[in-house]
Amino acid sequence: MKLNYKRTICVGFAFFLICAFWQAYDNIIPKILTDKFGMAQGWSGVVMALDNVLALFMLPIFGALSDKCKSRFGKRTPYIVIGTIIAVAAFVGLSFIDNAQLAKIGDAAEMSEAGVHAVYAEPGIASASLKTHEGEEYVLSEKYSEAQMTEIAKSAAQGDKDASAEWDSYFVPARQAYAAKTTAQNRMILVLFMAVLLVTLVSMSIFRSPAVALMPDVTIKPLRSKANAVINLMGTFGGILVLALGIVFGTGKTQKAMMNYILFFTVIAAVMVLALVIFLLTVKEPRFVREMEEESKRYGIDDAEEDDGSGSRKLTKGELASLLLILASVVLWFFGYNAVTSKYSVYAGKVLNLDYNTTLIIAQAAAIISYLPVGFISSKIGRKKTILAGVIMLAIAFGVASFLREGSPAMLMNAMFALAGVGWATINVNSFPMVVELAKGGNIGKYTGYYYTASMAAQVLTPILSGFLMDSLGLKILFPYATAFVILAFVTMLFVKHGDNKPEMKKGLEALDVDD
Repeated sequence: MKLNYKRTICVGFAFFLICAFWQAYDNIIPKILTDKFGMAQGWSGVVMALDNVLALFMLPIFGALSDKCKSRFGKRTPYIVIGTIIAVAAFVGLSFIDNAQLAKIGDAAEMSEAGVHAVYAEPGIASASLKTHEGEEYVLSEKYSEAQMTEIAKSAAQGDKDASAEWDSYFVPARQAYAAKTTAQNRMILVLFMAVLLVTLVSMSIFRSPAVALMPDVTIKPLRSKANAVINLMGTFGGILVLALGIVFGTGKTQKAMMNYILFFTVIAAVMVLALVIFLLTVKEPRFVREMEEESKRYGIDDAEEDDGSGSRKLTKGELASLLLILASVVLWFFGYNAVTSKYSVYAGKVLNLDYNTTLIIAQAAAIISYLPVGFISSKIGRKKTILAGVIMLAIAFGVASFLREGSPAMLMNAMFALAGVGWATINVNSFPMVVELAKGGNIGKYTGYYYTASMAAQVLTPILSGFLMDSLGLKILFPYATAFVILAFVTMLFVKHGDNKPEMKKGLEALDVDD
């Protein structure tokens, strides 16, 4: 029994384009909301939770609908094609609306002499609402003269660390307040941005469950952790490509906070379209599904006898309890992990004084290296034990990161980001297969919806909760918050009894195969 790696890689191009989108979305949209529209972190978190609110309802629906799809192209492929095309068009549209807002803000948004002058020309935006990192309230014009601020702006743009710290403490809040004032005077651009954002998120919801459900559709049960490792590897390549493009375009640089994103978004859209084309040319879904069903019967792991006649697999009480515990664990570790991913682009610049692209690439690279070994390990020791090890790694990484600040040892900082990448890869490779292990082939899309409902429920709340906590307690609460929820996930996962891979299912010729 061997995994068809070539086929799995081809199937993974659907997940590749999904992860490329979300990497760009999670990194850039919060920056647009705060830098261009002047939103506070809490309200930015509310907007960032919108996709997860939609996902709560739409992912189970489209997962179940795709289960019943009778298209000659397969159950999942039509959803992947339609959703991707709409998402790409809407995503590029967002960059044009963002550029319209940038034009409204004008030079006041730039790190330039004109920007400083605009702040001083509008004294109402340099008010007592602006604070230093230490919480000291101030009026900008009382702290620095216009000439001094202009000099600080120029030095920060040239990479001077001391000037950058002053810039973050004093001028950036004033600039964001100016953006908020501009937005309040003309809300139509924000309304249009939110409308197109909604279209983008709905289109992504159309095909996320079908795209993920395709892997178990074409992979027999004992090999799904290995296959999921490959799928996640493909997704990570999509994410890391976007991060690399972010470095090329300078999206993480302080002096480019107010950049025009049209070209960057267009390139991301082109990457998504290219991935879709490769997927369509290489994935023949109906044939792949038939071959999987034949292989399952050959090894005696067909679960057709468990069908209750309605196309659903009836769970025992123990299986139902395990399913609920797995989903609870998913909620908890996503509460911790998504808080970091949705706010890290802001945290990195203001607390660590780092380009978020570089540190996230370290985490992604570590995940890439670990995906395949994790899939192999889980096939030997089981999914549950492997997940618990991953949760411990993630908790340690977030716990240590809670104490890291600007000037902390670079080696330690890099090690924690790498450990977080390995930990998250270890969890991701095995958690989804544990859920669909309990499904029958005919309702994999529905169980995929369950998995994503759990993860999205967490992602609805955690950007909002973490955002408001960061507003009230400071940015430094982010990693302690994440650590606490990851530890709770370890507790719930301990009590899971079903959904693991089953070595006792090996029969016949499979018992002679030592490669797996």
